[in-house]
Amino acid sequence: MYEISKENKQIFLDRFRDHALRIMKKYSFTIVSIWESEFNEKTEFVYLLEWKDENVMKTAWQGFMTDKEWKDIKMQTAKQYGNFVNEIEDRILKLTDFSPEKRLLK
Repeated sequence: MYEISKENKQIFLDRFRDHALRIMKKYSFTIVSIWESEFNEKTEFVYLLEWKDENVMKTAWQGFMTDKEWKDIKMQTAKQYGNFVNEIEDRILKLTDFSPEKRLLK
């Protein structure tokens, strides 16, 4: 979950859509869904990822975060627009045995 600045919201969304999604695909990210939210005067961006297991998740994130193209894009947009992510919260969700949907991976 990202708290993003309202004045740079569209820049963040464009960067995610045009670059992050494409680069994440190189590292086999499975994106289930993406949302926007306005809550308590905050603009939030949330996306849900699905992983086969925790090792796959860690390897994919490591690849993505060290990807040269992604690092360059982040540096360019920060230089041009400043910091537009106020806060990031990560969570690992574990499906319960009584959840209505247990199979998301195809």
